[in-house]
Amino acid sequence: MPEGDTVWQATRRLHAALAGKVLVLSDLRVPRYATVDLTGRTVLDVTPRGKHLLTRIEGGLTLHSHLMMDGTWRVFEAGQRFTGGAAHQIRAILGTEDRTAVGYRLPVLDLLRTADEDRVVGHLGPDLLGPDWDAERALANLLRDPDRELGEALLDQRNLAGIGNVYKSELCFLLGVTPWLPVGALPADRAAHLPTLSKKLLDANRERPVRNTTGLRRPDLFVYGRASHPCLRCRTPIRVAEQGDGSRERPTYWCPSCQKGPVPAATAGQGRRAG
Repeated sequence: MPEGDTVWQATRRLHAALAGKVLVLSDLRVPRYATVDLTGRTVLDVTPRGKHLLTRIEGGLTLHSHLMMDGTWRVFEAGQRFTGGAAHQIRAILGTEDRTAVGYRLPVLDLLRTADEDRVVGHLGPDLLGPDWDAERALANLLRDPDRELGEALLDQRNLAGIGNVYKSELCFLLGVTPWLPVGALPADRAAHLPTLSKKLLDANRERPVRNTTGLRRPDLFVYGRASHPCLRCRTPIRVAEQGDGSRERPTYWCPSCQKGPVPAATAGQGRRAG
């Protein structure tokens, strides 16, 4: 699942393949850019911003993409067969003499002036893996709406940029509170630690091929994706429920013994300790 660390890795691969090189192949397969030709222009850099990728191109242009749930950028040797999915899933191709970057299933693809990048990323809070990281500002953003559920506040990229559903669940476990706890009810010492802990987790994983929050070989994660498995700390079965509303509901994992706070009514009392 693409989160800030995944996007950082994808951006590094794209930067290594394209930056400083002239495009000899350009194919943007979305209707509004179907006639755009970027060949002959040099790629200046590829930069992450939270979960967004910014490919800056000579002439003051930026190709902005967002992976959302299952988008991906793949890099191939020149002449190598593309293997990231069906041909109809390709949304962008950028090629140099020796490398070709192919964007599959990209739900967001915009070509804009570099001077106008704020139009697509200006709303974001401090980037956990970026040069603008500011722990105090991130905490102030989170506390701005004290009645909001912590899990939802963490996913709001306007508060701090880079956390997705996996880190949301893992952070709440490490803080010892449920994702449904109102932000304002988070104990002051844990609230103060939250931005630092968030950055520590993403920093530790930005170069790992497999995300790990436990420090163990297996399992890699404390709660995410481990419904019904015993908690690593207390052996209580991990629970899962949806958090959010409507189309934005996401599976959320927690330990009913180690994490204190409200839970969805339908799951209350279901987390008995495993034998």
